[in-house]
Amino acid sequence: MNKRMIALAGTVLLLAGCGQNTATDSGASPVGKTFLSTSVTEDGKPKQLAPKTRVRLQFTDDGRLVADAGCNSMQTDVSTKDGKLTLSGELVSTAMGCPGPQQGQDQWLAGIISAKPTWKLDGNKLDLATGSTTIFLTDREIAEPDLAVDGTKWALSSVITGEAASHQAGSEKAWMTLNGERVTGSTGCNDFQGTVARSTGKLTFGELATTRRACAGEPAALESQLLKGLKGEVTYEVDGSTLKLRFSGGGLDFTAAR
Repeated sequence: MNKRMIALAGTVLLLAGCGQNTATDSGASPVGKTFLSTSVTEDGKPKQLAPKTRVRLQFTDDGRLVADAGCNSMQTDVSTKDGKLTLSGELVSTAMGCPGPQQGQDQWLAGIISAKPTWKLDGNKLDLATGSTTIFLTDREIAEPDLAVDGTKWALSSVITGEAASHQAGSEKAWMTLNGERVTGSTGCNDFQGTVARSTGKLTFGELATTRRACAGEPAALESQLLKGLKGEVTYEVDGSTLKLRFSGGGLDFTAAR
């Protein structure tokens, strides 16, 4: 399997909210919200994005824009003054290799958001336009409501260690499902089950019982990382179809299996 590393520059995590986020005359502002694309046009014609991808724009309360087009994530300080997006610093991106049709889509999006596009917010709808390209987006909470923690099959997407995240091809074979006080799943090599307690924003995993199939190489390393993450108390957050677990020194990201 090929292992891809996502390495975020340390300074990214320390970006301050320097952008001046000013609402338009109507009083509407995208700040504090996340939007997902519903369609894109170029020269008045529909543009097809890579399969199973969409543009995601997050306007944080501290003045940053976090954007992705289905693979790498990029971010910087941003101003929304006068109905335009104006980047206030260097656009810093993760560095994960993007498969097939996704190649070039990151650069396409970076070019758009770096070109001081105009924006228009109407209720839950956000339009972003520059030149002959318009991206039509909808508030993430409407376009992709948070899935239930229980009953969803969560497939492993990334392992976070410090400020870096890694993804292995085939890691989606590792998954878990929570149902009340029970957790079941697979490391991609062995099946596991056990107990889990929960409180507001926290999960506490008990000792997990696993099958005893021999694992070697990268599957064994992935199994070790997964079981280490599903141990004791962790914080959790559901963001649409993503489940994020965080603990001291790292975390695990899961995506709802489709």
